[in-house]
Amino acid sequence: MEERGSPDGDPARNLEQGPEGPETPIQVVLRVRPMSAAELRRGEQSVLHCSGTRTLQVSPPGGGPDVAFRFGAVLDGARTQEDVFRACGVRRLGDLALRGFSCTVFTFGQTGSGKTYTLTGPPPQGEGVPVPPSLAGIMQRTFAWLFDRVQHLGAPVTLHASYLEIYNEQVRDLLSLGAPRPLPVRWNKTRGFYVEQLRVVEFGSLGALMELLQMGLSRRRSSAHTMNQASSRSHALLTLYISHQTMPAVDPGEPPAGGKLCFVDLAGSEKVANTGSRGELMLEANSINRSLLALGHCISLLLDPQRKQSHIPFRDSKLTKLLADSLGGRGVTLMVACVSPSAQCLPETLSTLRYASRAQRITTRPQAPKSPVAKPPKHLETELLQLQEENHRLRSQLGQMDPKASGLTGARVAWAQRNLYGMLQEFMLENERLRKEKRQLQSSRDLAQDEQRVLAQQVHELESSATSCVAL
Repeated sequence: MEERGSPDGDPARNLEQGPEGPETPIQVVLRVRPMSAAELRRGEQSVLHCSGTRTLQVSPPGGGPDVAFRFGAVLDGARTQEDVFRACGVRRLGDLALRGFSCTVFTFGQTGSGKTYTLTGPPPQGEGVPVPPSLAGIMQRTFAWLFDRVQHLGAPVTLHASYLEIYNEQVRDLLSLGAPRPLPVRWNKTRGFYVEQLRVVEFGSLGALMELLQMGLSRRRSSAHTMNQASSRSHALLTLYISHQTMPAVDPGEPPAGGKLCFVDLAGSEKVANTGSRGELMLEANSINRSLLALGHCISLLLDPQRKQSHIPFRDSKLTKLLADSLGGRGVTLMVACVSPSAQCLPETLSTLRYASRAQRITTRPQAPKSPVAKPPKHLETELLQLQEENHRLRSQLGQMDPKASGLTGARVAWAQRNLYGMLQEFMLENERLRKEKRQLQSSRDLAQDEQRVLAQQVHELESSATSCVAL
């Protein structure tokens, strides 16, 4: 029996440890959905079998050789939503996000394989009707855990969220106040790729966050076809921004500095011949498949150490732009691959398994952003030096002034002295104002350095705790 997809190290252990070295592999969990009612009525055969907690065995119909794939965890159709949440180690990612890391959870698989169900549970049965707690997905369970965790922290935490979809290569804001409209994707050295004018909403309660989630889900594009009655026609990204800083971002349109936890629900790969898509559905399918092809191309290049150091074509699609940091940057990434056990879906299932097997060999370099250290602007320092020099020069002129030698007498001498003294007073007041501003900047810098030291200590304690767990 051929075995594939077993990277070096122990992915199951890494799921609970978080980053522990300069490079961390992308963690992959595989979920096999149960056979659907339609598949059971048709009497379709299951070709997937779980061998232990980490190995999936594929038995092709017709007597072909079995193939085994190994992942961080393998979950069969009998596993509950709570089982999936625990096996994925998302709470560890949440802890890392609280410590300033950028973390991503994304689902991948064929249309109808259970990606959206895994992340958000079943579709709501009506407006205002919540998903039953037992069926809640990874996102709702993470939200509840996060608020419970924040309440037990000593320091105040500020939470923001954004929610977008990529539909036909256009980025649309799912939380926009008006009708969603296409937004541009920009790049700069500080932020990397980002969506310009994306609405970032501050929230302070679990209920408020759930409302944002439902708002986005209700706006997301979906359609029915022969393989899925509620097929997502777009890639969706919900991002939580976690900040321990009380100061707002310098740019009002930019989220505050801190940790980030992003949930990505990728649209399902599909074959138009199988789904029966026509017209607009076919155009959507082609756009989805092109973006997933670009993602697969980037993943393949990231596996080559030589090419990884050169050019990776993240700019080939909006999806790869927004996932660039998660795949090849400084983030911590978890992939949940979803597959169908049906023999009819075997070609797409094998494609997903190979995709996921390659992805778990990609390594990133997790790095928490350093706390910004406030420094006095250079123009203020220069101006302060100039004022000090001017102040000294005027004092010297005032002390050396001799009314007789200068030929000034009476009212003219008095006027000159008053004018010079007034100018000196103005320079001294301006000097004092700049000194005060400099003290405030130094105080902000000292506070940021203190926060940076606390963050470094927390990261050190986390790494020590992880090492202790491994030793046990």
